[in-house]
Amino acid sequence: MSEPLQSSVVLITGIMASGKSTVAQALAERLPRAAHVRGDAFRRMVVSGRVEMRPDGDPSAFAQLRLRHRLSALTADTYAEAGFTAVVQDIVIGDELAAYTALVRTRPLYVVVLAPHPSAVRAREAGRSKTGYGEGWTVEALDGELRERTPRVGLWLDTSERTPKQTVEEILSRLPEAAVA
Repeated sequence: MSEPLQSSVVLITGIMASGKSTVAQALAERLPRAAHVRGDAFRRMVVSGRVEMRPDGDPSAFAQLRLRHRLSALTADTYAEAGFTAVVQDIVIGDELAAYTALVRTRPLYVVVLAPHPSAVRAREAGRSKTGYGEGWTVEALDGELRERTPRVGLWLDTSERTPKQTVEEILSRLPEAAVA
């Protein structure tokens, strides 16, 4: 199954605590030549002047989010050009998903949306050492943004009852459904 993924980009998206990091790492580890591009790394590179995303839609925060997306798309394209599968992991929801898929030049581009039930997200969040929610965000608010405002592109998976390994197996077995034109 790795051959169709060579020189491609796979975006793993979803809300905070949906399993993006774990699934993206596990997927990259299954492939012979893969890079795990962590979108949040680009956010953390901003040492001063960083504006965090909040539900109020601060224009400066959106500008920084779009910069982060441009940087991760460029990085993913560069890895793909070198023959790697770039597995990008980030929160790319709402109108930003269509914008992101337009930024990535590489085809094939695969989009996988992890969409566990909010109760599963709350349980995962409670078991993590890091805290994703705050700054005005709730699981329900972000889940609503995902389900109500995100275009239905790619492969959407309810991973509420799946392990990361099972999720990777499903992604690999249903890869054609994740392709974006």
